[in-house]
Amino acid sequence: MFARLATSCHTCLRSSIFSNNVVAQRSLFSTSPVAQAGYKLKSHSGAKKRWRSLGSGTAFKRGKAGHSHLNAHKSAERKNRLSQTAYANPTQAANLRKRLLPYGTH
Repeated sequence: MFARLATSCHTCLRSSIFSNNVVAQRSLFSTSPVAQAGYKLKSHSGAKKRWRSLGSGTAFKRGKAGHSHLNAHKSAERKNRLSQTAYANPTQAANLRKRLLPYGTH
């Protein structure tokens, strides 16, 4: 009887020590906002394919659509304009940083 009681007490004590260690280990790891929130945001797949961040990480650029094919009826001026790089304005850049590409594009 005493052996059974000692065994159950030992398991109880061991489980309480384990649960305290788990809590202690969690606080030792990263305290970034992502870790604190307990979830990760998903990057917007369409934005990932279209936009690239510039070196500063605050500005973004993309290529313009409509330059690949069916160009016979388009004027030279229009085709040249479509071949240029488009840059995000400050409002677009804020949205790209915050919602669409939260973890960078490098």
